[in-house]
Amino acid sequence: MFLIVLRFSHNKSAAAEHMQAHNDWIAKGFADGVFALTGSVEPKQGGAVLACNISRPEIEKRVAEDPFVASNVVTAEIIEISPGRTDPRLDFLAA
Repeated sequence: MFLIVLRFSHNKSAAAEHMQAHNDWIAKGFADGVFALTGSVEPKQGGAVLACNISRPEIEKRVAEDPFVASNVVTAEIIEISPGRTDPRLDFLAA
């Protein structure tokens, strides 16, 4: 499982220009069964994605394809998490 933290860069002003493509990228991640959660990092610092069912090389490639990342609107940090214990509602993340 991966936590991807997307922090706004100095090019934050270009976000509006790439927003639709970024939202399409997010929708594809959900449709592919890779993204389990997305949301904003407050206060207005960027965003975060929880991804599962994917390998490190695959998530690195997918993140690089995010229009926000490709256009340097955000910088991405990929944090790999090996779940040891979960609430039963999140057991699918430990698989």
